[in-house]
Amino acid sequence: MPQLSVTIITRNEEKNLGRCIESVPFADEFIVVDSGSTDGTRLVAEKHGAQFFEHEWKGFGAAKQEAVRRATGKWILSLDADEALSPELAGLIQAAIARNDDTAGYYMKRKTLFLGRWIKHCGWYPDYVLRLFRKDSGNFNDSFIHEKVIVNGPTAKLNGDILHFCYETVEQYLQKSNRYTTIGAREAFIKGKRARWFDFTARPVFSFLRHYIFKLGIFDGYEGLILSFYSAQAVLHKYNKLRQYERQGLSGGDDYAA
Repeated sequence: MPQLSVTIITRNEEKNLGRCIESVPFADEFIVVDSGSTDGTRLVAEKHGAQFFEHEWKGFGAAKQEAVRRATGKWILSLDADEALSPELAGLIQAAIARNDDTAGYYMKRKTLFLGRWIKHCGWYPDYVLRLFRKDSGNFNDSFIHEKVIVNGPTAKLNGDILHFCYETVEQYLQKSNRYTTIGAREAFIKGKRARWFDFTARPVFSFLRHYIFKLGIFDGYEGLILSFYSAQAVLHKYNKLRQYERQGLSGGDDYAA
């Protein structure tokens, strides 16, 4: 049985996928589950020796579950295509697997590049995510968005960074934020939540203060200020969309939000 399988879900990730795969040279197999790419994602995957599978988009949780199902390794390392391991984290993962103790899963820090700056505050870092786990002890839940790994057993932390190369331009950030707020509003509506005056007034203000003051975004310079402002704006947009669904009902489909 292979020791380590790297699972990656994609849609139009030809620009990022190669960097992601190359950051884990010690993996035994790479599983790429794709949902409707129209660029060269498949060619990049096959060039790097990855197994490529097509999968109808039903949300992040379902896509990552499919990738785990396809994997044959004892350990699963789940990465997004726009992520890569730092050399330090790569070494820590190898050591963790070699120890073969009773740990079922490992959390690791994620550091995000925003408009050319690595964000070290704003509540974005350290952003601990559980990404390495034993296949027989864990899997993703089926959440459409903000999916998480659920493991049965003890967990630990690895003190290394997943590098997240996701927001090179303002347009890129706003497009992704628009998709996420739409999905978030739809999920909230389906669960019976409704927008109130507090959601339009106090929530956005608190969001800005939380990111910029309480989470020390002020130390991330201009980018920290802009990120804190956009975070507050996203809160307002989400509840505006929820209010729209209350009045007009749901219509249309959810776009891919990776």
